[in-house]
Amino acid sequence: MSESSPPAAGRPAADLRKEVEKVLDLIRPSVREDGGDLELVAIDDTGTIRIRLLGACVSCPSAHLTLHHGIERTLRSRLGPHLRVEAVR
Repeated sequence: MSESSPPAAGRPAADLRKEVEKVLDLIRPSVREDGGDLELVAIDDTGTIRIRLLGACVSCPSAHLTLHHGIERTLRSRLGPHLRVEAVR
């Protein structure tokens, strides 16, 4: 994958989804310890990953930090620096 390619380039959508789910499974125990959870909603062709925060995460004032500095950073380090994470309701 070249520097200008979208992160999903060269990966079948189902494979990328499986890879993202594996990384989220590594993160979930920490999120669940605080009464929350997360759900993978969608991944678009540009590499934007849409996640729904559940449980205590919905009203947590630190949810934005968890989403971007925890979840997004981990996904980028394992699957590619061009991935983005967005929360959906």
